[in-house]
Amino acid sequence: MSIKSKFKTFFFLDDEYDYKEEEIIEEEREPVKQVQKQQPPVQKQNIVSLQSVQKSSKVVLVEPRVYAEAQDIADQLKNRRAVVVNLQRIEKDQAKRIVDFLSGTVYAIGGDIQKIGTDIFLCTPDNVEVSGNISQLMKEQELENTRW
Repeated sequence: MSIKSKFKTFFFLDDEYDYKEEEIIEEEREPVKQVQKQQPPVQKQNIVSLQSVQKSSKVVLVEPRVYAEAQDIADQLKNRRAVVVNLQRIEKDQAKRIVDFLSGTVYAIGGDIQKIGTDIFLCTPDNVEVSGNISQLMKEQELENTRW
């Protein structure tokens, strides 16, 4: 089919539409489809993405004694490791500074920080998902401790 006839059929400029040419074109396309179906399928190679391979995850337990150790904790988070931080043996003002620093770090890497106990925090990078909530258990435990 020539370009001129294609324009005619597209814009319907020609009153006589030639159906025979279209039938011929369809007949020519069918053998091509049959040939493609008859070809043997290509074998897929066993390729595995490196990101899909899971290596063992680590959880690092840290009990900092000075504020300067906050950077070491942040380095662990940047290395995509979950960190449990126990702030019970550090002064309250330094503990607040460490939590603020870690909050910024966790936000920057798209992770999460959760309080899991009295002065104990769980910091996780974006590749670790934490499910569940223990805040209700913490409240019940605090009530039990105040009764005695």
